[in-house]
Amino acid sequence: MDKVAFMRLWDLYGELLTPTQREITDMYFNLDLTVSEIAQQKGVSRQSVSECLALCKAQLAGFEDKLGHARLLKEGDLSLSFLTSDIEAWAENFLRLHPEYAADIVALREILERNYSSEVAEEADKSKD
Repeated sequence: MDKVAFMRLWDLYGELLTPTQREITDMYFNLDLTVSEIAQQKGVSRQSVSECLALCKAQLAGFEDKLGHARLLKEGDLSLSFLTSDIEAWAENFLRLHPEYAADIVALREILERNYSSEVAEEADKSKD
């Protein structure tokens, strides 16, 4: 499992790991510490750090096999990308055929390009309550 794949699974399922597992994986993948550096900081052997990392990778992969959240997110991202591309192609063709609707096509493109991160954060905050 490459680092990017691991980090995606860690973001999704990291809270299911033990506090020690989370700390060691965070040190290794987010802080870019070596196995030796982690072992020294934690006062354990390099072997125990290596085993912990291997176990965490296996556990995260197992969570994904059972739950499939990373796959669903990837499929959703791809679907949204295809939908956006299709809308862009349609808008370009429609504008070519009906230049009198240029302002409406501009408005549509603004919607497609809008950053909705503040709305997403607001909804996420509401769901925490």
